[in-house]
Amino acid sequence: MRFAHPQILWYLAVLPPILLLFFWWSWRRRQELAALFIQSRLLPALTVGISQTRTKIRLGCVLGAVICVILALARPQWGFDWEATKQRGLDIIVAIDTSKSMLAEDIAPNRLTRAKLAALDLMRQAKSDRLGLVAFAGSAFLQCPLTIDETAFRQSLDAIDVNIIPQGGTALAEAIETALAAFKEGDNYKALVLLTDGEDHDSGALEAAKKAAAAEMQIFPVGIGTADGELLRVKDATGHSDYVRDEQGNVVKSHLNEELLRDIAKETAYGIYVRLQGAKTIETLYQQGLSKLPKSEHQEKLVRRYRERYHWPIALACILLVIEMLFPERKREQSQVLTSSMKLARAAVIFVLLFCPTAIFASSSGALRDYKDGKFDQALKEYEKLLQRNTNDARLHFNTGTAAYRDNKLDQAAKEFDSALSAPDLKLQELAYYNRGNALFRLGEQNPDPSKRTETWKEALKNFESSLKLNAKDGDAKFNYEFVKKKLEELKQQQQQQKQNKSDQDKNDDKNQDQQQQQQNQQNQDSQKDQNQQQQQAQQNSANQKQDGQKEQQAHQQNPQDQKQQQAKEDSQKEKEQQQGQQQQTAQPQPKEQSDQKDADAVAAGEMTPDQARQLLDAQKEDEHLLPIKPEKKSTERSRPFKDW
Repeated sequence: MRFAHPQILWYLAVLPPILLLFFWWSWRRRQELAALFIQSRLLPALTVGISQTRTKIRLGCVLGAVICVILALARPQWGFDWEATKQRGLDIIVAIDTSKSMLAEDIAPNRLTRAKLAALDLMRQAKSDRLGLVAFAGSAFLQCPLTIDETAFRQSLDAIDVNIIPQGGTALAEAIETALAAFKEGDNYKALVLLTDGEDHDSGALEAAKKAAAAEMQIFPVGIGTADGELLRVKDATGHSDYVRDEQGNVVKSHLNEELLRDIAKETAYGIYVRLQGAKTIETLYQQGLSKLPKSEHQEKLVRRYRERYHWPIALACILLVIEMLFPERKREQSQVLTSSMKLARAAVIFVLLFCPTAIFASSSGALRDYKDGKFDQALKEYEKLLQRNTNDARLHFNTGTAAYRDNKLDQAAKEFDSALSAPDLKLQELAYYNRGNALFRLGEQNPDPSKRTETWKEALKNFESSLKLNAKDGDAKFNYEFVKKKLEELKQQQQQQKQNKSDQDKNDDKNQDQQQQQQNQQNQDSQKDQNQQQQQAQQNSANQKQDGQKEQQAHQQNPQDQKQQQAKEDSQKEKEQQQGQQQQTAQPQPKEQSDQKDADAVAAGEMTPDQARQLLDAQKEDEHLLPIKPEKKSTERSRPFKDW
């Protein structure tokens, strides 16, 4: 049990006592007037039958009705439902410089404190935006991810000081890269508010800004400090303060580098540079820079949506007032006897006061209650019954369309919103156009036919355009108009791509058929060629056999003397072949037995055999490892001295 406006309960301490005092004063005043105008002997006869108790009960009913009205105004709430919060806003990362140079007191109390106050001012300006926090000095890290929780952002901001990052210096490039990595993939619009004095001790800030611009992140540098600068002082562990000195022992003086911050802002499309001075610097930055960026819709988390119970005290107050009107001051036994017609009239009045409002408004209030409770089908049935009684009510058509839309009956919702367009109220026409555009867009999404989907989305686009004509400042209608327009362009591109793919596929099919035909022709030619070669080989073999037969016949026909000469030639040819075989045998490697004998002699002499040497080399190769690659380190200029501020 809780109250949405608990401050109204303070009226309970004021109004009821004042009302009691008024009743007491009016009673005393009536007594005085009665004694003044009526004789004392006639007063008992005139006031016979009047009950003081009944009078007090009537006054108590009035007092109770006033108390119930005050409770209803305080909006009592009991029970809750979980509801997902959807907001449209920007995603903003706030990067705060925590180097020692931010301790300079050229702006009171110091630069770091003013930067934290500026971040709080930005949080108050960005009511529906998500905020994140990055702290950076010599390095950078994400202190708080993107969130709409103001308490978490404030706690992360309070934890920032110059000792939160151990590495000294100022690295603007790493701060920009860390902020860019904090955005999730798919975030449409990214913004970085850079709170720093601009002293960059590492090169690469402009290159990092160019990379951020390529990733569609906008940078808004805020310069903190003065151009004249201030000597830096820090406190040690004992509380003593001393100046910050460089490696040569010279006192360090920090200046605001506005030129670098302006160059960083120019690298992005919408980025602007402002200097922190005055009370409205952050407000100016938000109005002139951040508010001009397109806002995206994001769903953050579930929140409690409490149920309103104010109608119960209102109903009780009505009942008490009815009792006060109908409750008589005189006692029943002393009052005049009522006739049957008077009794019937009183009963009729009580019935009308108690039950007629419920009978008249039961359907409308019940439909609204069912709609709020999420019972959209029951609410739709109630509104349809009301439409049967009054078919020309544009507001009933609008409510019926809304219930049908939430019940996912999109066709009926589009028809009801179309009927609501005849309303003379321009505001109702604007809402009807807007909701009809939403219903048509969802109908198009459910249609698998691309051509019909395109027609439905074009009609939805016309409805959003009509809504914008009635109210050009409606951001939701403008956003939906651009969204549907973009979807139509994507659908058109998909259709063109499908046509192109189909034509390419047809070309590929024709090309494959030609290649298959060519391959088949080539195979036929190869097979024909093989057959021809086989026929030629067969003819050649038959010719050779014929020649051999002729030679044999000629040999048989030679005389014995020629046969002896031929035999001598063959014997001399065999001797030559045997001599060549012996020479080749001397040139061949030695047999395995001889090589094994040589290996044994080498082992006996203390030498390593070739096989052992080869095995040792193979074992060494298995133990080889690649040298580890040295990690790439951030390039720094060694010519400049190290700066720890």
